[in-house]
Amino acid sequence: MPETKEIKVPDIGDFTDVDVIEVHVSPGDSIVSEDPLITIETEKAAMEVPAPAAGRVGKVAVAVGDKVSEGSLILTMTPEEDAAEDAAPAVDTPAAAELSSPAERIVTAAEPAGEFSGPVDIESELTVLGAGVGGYTAAFRAADLGMDVTLVERWPTLGGVCLNVGCIPSKALLHAAKVIEEAESMNEFGIRFGTPEIDPGALREWKNRIVGRLTDGLDGLAKQRKVRVVRGTGKFLSPHHLRVESQEGEQVIGFKQCIIAAGSECSTLPGLPDDPRIMDSSDSLELTELPDTLLVIGGGIIGLEMACVYDALGVKVSVVELTDTLMPGVDPDLVRPLEKRIAARYSEILKGTRVTEVAAENAGLRVTFDGPEAPQPQLFGRLLVAVGRSANGLRIDADKAGVAVNEQGIIPVDRQMRTNVPHIFAIGDIVGEPMLAHKATHEGKVAAEVAAGHKRTFDARAIPSVAYTDPEVAWVGVTELEAKADGIDYGKGVFPWAASGRSLALNRDEGMTRILFDNVSGRVIGAGVVGPHAGDLIAELTLAIELGADAEDIGLTIHPHPTLSETVAMAAEAFDGTLTDLYKPKRR
Repeated sequence: MPETKEIKVPDIGDFTDVDVIEVHVSPGDSIVSEDPLITIETEKAAMEVPAPAAGRVGKVAVAVGDKVSEGSLILTMTPEEDAAEDAAPAVDTPAAAELSSPAERIVTAAEPAGEFSGPVDIESELTVLGAGVGGYTAAFRAADLGMDVTLVERWPTLGGVCLNVGCIPSKALLHAAKVIEEAESMNEFGIRFGTPEIDPGALREWKNRIVGRLTDGLDGLAKQRKVRVVRGTGKFLSPHHLRVESQEGEQVIGFKQCIIAAGSECSTLPGLPDDPRIMDSSDSLELTELPDTLLVIGGGIIGLEMACVYDALGVKVSVVELTDTLMPGVDPDLVRPLEKRIAARYSEILKGTRVTEVAAENAGLRVTFDGPEAPQPQLFGRLLVAVGRSANGLRIDADKAGVAVNEQGIIPVDRQMRTNVPHIFAIGDIVGEPMLAHKATHEGKVAAEVAAGHKRTFDARAIPSVAYTDPEVAWVGVTELEAKADGIDYGKGVFPWAASGRSLALNRDEGMTRILFDNVSGRVIGAGVVGPHAGDLIAELTLAIELGADAEDIGLTIHPHPTLSETVAMAAEAFDGTLTDLYKPKRR
């Protein structure tokens, strides 16, 4: 009969009675060496306790919420030579490029479009519908390649959602929030500031000046390139014609080729009252009022970013999220430091909870919840609805051009960004997830270059994502959730920022850098960072995936000291077994 072995908590330094926050195994599970058994959390960081060898789990002696110390029994295990094979069936592990590059999408033709035979006001070699980040990039690149370009934009200024009511203004307000919180955090170190006086009007004007500098710059770039800008809302009349309507009237543009860059809109919830106190993400940037209380509906990136802003400005913030986790789809170990910090600051975080009714009253908005731990109805000064975005494909009469659009408003495209109509391209949010400005930029360049006759395809191995919360959360490539679900044979290197001199000097040691490696090729397939400036650090890891780097490539690259960028090298060294800044027992 096989021998039963006890697996206990190893040396965890000076920490005792630490919390078990996750149990990764159940009785009967087959595990391999280095598989995580439990996750424990000290005052400084969360860490996984790995399996010392392969085997089959017998009795699990701990549960979430238990406290353990060095020597505490985790589980009993029957060693098995074949456990690795039982637990991880042989799979063909895709290369990083196959995991991360966009799939070839098959498009189906729409109904044959009619022809337009009316008068045409403007003839254009290439028309770009939408002047957001992707649209103006496509227009400028095409102009640089010698094409006659018309750029159609419904907003008074170029830049679309990102520059006007998205990426840029939100980051300005997040910077203001960061300054407030850093000043407050210095109290315990002998530098004390008074309570800040918030002038929402002045803050809004500063934010608008930043936006104005960028949009004015785009106007100048368009003129320098002789890009024709037409203001108004554009809709297709035929496969070669677009009607643009504005307050001044309407114009018809005839084109040889077109790039659709019409973006997306804020999604909303059905049944909400028509009340100015209910905001979408664009409204929330205006700081029309700083209410006493704010409920953010949606625990995704946009909702949590604006929650950080309003919290720092003195508003009592609550968050409600339909799923059981904040930022659904992001690895839990990356979200955990953020959730721990905001749970201590916000009034309430309700996960697995649905908003079933909102009633407008003079005193506020009364919200009714439903869920296992739903509270009684509560009154809030304002609501921010941040439940995602919907593509605009159904709002541009694409069927009149013969362009196929699915029920979600998404236009399928191939790797050259062509729709099912060969001379019409689509880029950005309107072609689907991930709806990110930096993805749209690269897609715009591909579409413009193909339209100009060049051989190009969109072939990104990885597209990074960033939540500019406090702390920031950034990730790229394969997530650990995906790796486990897909049966990928992977390993990981983790470096907790509690061991980083730079993070300690910032008084922000809750962060972590984690890199996933393909155990077959040794190459980086994914990475995640949580902590201040995580969004800046993720670029190096994106480049590592693009270049097919392995742990040695990163670890042997000399990083400046003391910096947060060192944590990238140290995470690689942790996987490679060469890390000296922490003691990690050799793998058996």
